[in-house]
Amino acid sequence: MGTPDFAVPVLSALADAGHALVAAYTQPPRPGGRRGRELVPSPVQRQAEAMGVEVRSPVSLRGAEQQAAFASLRADVAVVAAYGLILPRPILAAPRHGCLNVHASLLPRWRGAAPIQRAMLAGDAETGVGIMQMEAGLDTGPVLMEGRVSVDGKTAGELTSELAQLGARLMVDTLADLAGHVATPQPDEGVTYAAKIDKAEARLDFAQPAAVVERQVRAFNPAPGAWLEIGGERIKVLAAEVLDDSGPAGIVLDDRLTIACAQGAIRPTTVQRAGRGVTTAAELLRGFPVAPGTQL
Repeated sequence: MGTPDFAVPVLSALADAGHALVAAYTQPPRPGGRRGRELVPSPVQRQAEAMGVEVRSPVSLRGAEQQAAFASLRADVAVVAAYGLILPRPILAAPRHGCLNVHASLLPRWRGAAPIQRAMLAGDAETGVGIMQMEAGLDTGPVLMEGRVSVDGKTAGELTSELAQLGARLMVDTLADLAGHVATPQPDEGVTYAAKIDKAEARLDFAQPAAVVERQVRAFNPAPGAWLEIGGERIKVLAAEVLDDSGPAGIVLDDRLTIACAQGAIRPTTVQRAGRGVTTAAELLRGFPVAPGTQL
């Protein structure tokens, strides 16, 4: 049960380990494509269909009919990875060993929808992935296995890929000896919630310290993309460096697009104008000059 790219390595690893996949549940196709009009299947749907696995994409699992259809699979276990639907109690109870979730954080820190981005925005030095026995609460279940990785300057896209691969390995290891893994209850201390990312958060805030602004850049790469506005045009910032320069927050300090923050400064290094390809900041400035002293 999964939807985005994060869930695909888990699906593939289950098959490679020899498990019989009785069905793949995923979110229904969404409008997309170049014009946003065609229905685009999720990454999990595409992978499952390529593997010959039955795909089911209900809008909800709250109805008795969908719950009966799920129970009729007589699954030993449901593996859940960024599915995006609430699992009601009848769904959680249907598989013989319940539902196991691949959650991309060090629980109980960053329960919820956007744990990778929230860990990066908060400046966490490390994060990880856990295999959790699901229960009715929001990511409150006991943890069977956990792996840790360093955040260390990675983008959200890079960290997501790394955690997806790690989660896939941990899930396979868990299922290989399910009875041998002790489900450890989460501590009551240290609980935080990873709220869904609001697109408004992606606008760079130069009233923050430069280190915080640079974390915004990495946390929103590749999506939704951190951005700033120059002359009424939005420009995505895909990478930036932190500098010791200083000045009033939001002021362009030089002809290399160094921008003062509350503390320090950032210099975008990889950018993208709307409707155009990714380029370096130096290439952008050759055709789109930004004068020192410009207030952003």
